Amino acid sequence: MALTLYSNQGSGNCYKVRLVMHQLGHALKIREMDVLADDCLTPEFLAINPVGKIPTLVFEDGRVLSESNAILLHFAEGTDLMPTDAFDKAKVYQWLFWEQYSHETAIAVARFSMHYMGQTEKEDPRLPQLWKKGYTALDVMENHLKEHDFFAGGRYSVADISLFAYTHVADEGGFDLSRYPKVNAWIERVKAQTGWKPMDEI
Repeated sequence: MALTLYSNQGSGNCYKVRLVMHQLGHALKIREMDVLADDCLTPEFLAINPVGKIPTLVFEDGRVLSESNAILLHFAEGTDLMPTDAFDKAKVYQWLFWEQYSHETAIAVARFSMHYMGQTEKEDPRLPQLWKKGYTALDVMENHLKEHDFFAGGRYSVADISLFAYTHVADEGGFDLSRYPKVNAWIERVKAQTGWKPMDEI
């Protein structure tokens, strides 16, 4: 039996899980969820994940794991996508925590509002504040990438996969990525990795 992933094709959080599993060679059975139709709030899904969020991964033996970066960490352990040095591993965790608190909460939210809901500042007055926070996050990434090719351990890791997921589509949330040459160069390095596939192909 394959692992079952409850996912949404356009979600960056779901994409990062699909990408790491593809690059590590794990077969997935995908259950597509329509978040706009409240698929995650049905009694059937809440019985699997009471939090009502995707991605949610169900193992062959019935165990359930949610939160995208937790799934990444579980499957990256012992592979080339996770450093073996303790400090480098801690830096991966640092970037994953930062991604969910300071990056995804601005860039992904602005993208959802504009790209999926078709909203402008008039309909969503949060957007200017989301853009401000998102540009601050992109500035942090640009400054880091001035001296590093990747985000942790000197090589491609799940830290890069996690940050890539929403960064490479940040323009869909109103962000001007042309202001970030180092980020754009890093995006191309991620795309050059073995087994990389775009969001709509996994």
